[in-house]
Formats: sequence, structure tokens, C-alpha cells
Amino acid sequence: MSGGEVSERNTLQGVKVLVIDDSNTIRRSAEIFLLQAGCTVILAEDGFDALAKIADHQPDLVFVDIMMPRLDGYQTCSLIKHNKVFRSIPVIMLSSKDGLFDRARGRIVGSEHYLTKPFTKDELLSAIETHIGR
Repeated sequence: MSGGEVSERNTLQGVKVLVIDDSNTIRRSAEIFLLQAGCTVILAEDGFDALAKIADHQPDLVFVDIMMPRLDGYQTCSLIKHNKVFRSIPVIMLSSKDGLFDRARGRIVGSEHYLTKPFTKDELLSAIETHIGR
């Protein structure tokens, strides 16, 4: 589809996205891609940090890494989905493994989508477009 980038920018303008990952590199990559698309970006280093930021910022969508210390991605997603205020926020799992088990476990805790790292800008933006209903 030609001109897709222009429509993505219009579609994603002002969308609030929370990126939870203990890797500074992944957080920064996602932030750059999302800012270029016009999103508002909130960053968190782990699940505990993220839960406070979800309450403060009420993002439209959450990307969460599976493998994190203290509170992993599955636990973080489960806590989001069991909260009546936040359960409607789409959660997209991020993993360096492209395993069937990881995908299935992500679905069980309520995630809407799964991306394998490293992800491309197009994969990141497509996942948002698919799940924010704009």
C-alpha cells in the first residue's frame, strides 16, 4: 500500500503508548519509532514502575516485555487485565523468543498480540493500528 506511512501518522497521532521493558535499548528504539508516528510515549523499566504509570497516564495501549526482573510480563499483563478500570487497554507482549508456548501463555493472561524482538517500526505501528480501533 503506497503512502501507508502518511496514513499511519494521521491514525496514530496522539495515541498514548506505554512501553515496559528492562532493556534501555528496546525502550529507546520503541520510543523513537512511536514518536516519529506522532504517539505520546510513556516508558517503564519493569512491571511495578508500569502499574503506577498506567494509573497516572491511562495509556491507549501497552507493550510489555515478557522477561523482566521482579514482575514479569505475564504477571504485569494479568494485573492490568484483572483491574476493571484498565482491563480494556490492549496489551502486546514483547519477547526475544518466538515460541508457541510464550504466545499461548500471553493469550491466557489476556494479551491481544505478540511481537518478537527485535521488532521493526512497521511491526510496532501495525500492532497499534490493529488494536486501538481507530
